[in-house]
Amino acid sequence: QAQLVESGGGSVQAGGSLRLSCAAPGYIFSSYCMGWFRQAPGKEREGVAAIGSSGAIRYADSVRGRFTISRVNAKNTLYLQMNSLKPEDTAMYYCAASQFGSSGAYCLTSNNYWGQGTQVTVSA
Repeated sequence: QAQLVESGGGSVQAGGSLRLSCAAPGYIFSSYCMGWFRQAPGKEREGVAAIGSSGAIRYADSVRGRFTISRVNAKNTLYLQMNSLKPEDTAMYYCAASQFGSSGAYCLTSNNYWGQGTQVTVSA
């Protein structure tokens, strides 16, 4: 089972910024679809942003214009720059990877690798 390790979460005030990172093993990173998901207490997991191996990107409507997903293949690292954070962005954020996923589906397949999550808390 591949290990994806998220970091960068924390507590900020509304309007603040955070950058999440997801480190992945090199053998799965460059050719895989990579995505970010989040899950708030009592809510279903939702796709936030994804980037395919070709560079195609998708954002959820709720974060478009505020969040930026990027990947640095040389560092085997996926990023999520989150600006203008809102209290409704509060959730556990997870990194996901899939070999056959597409960014249009946030890389979600029946065979994803997942990280352990990093908590983001935004106060009003």
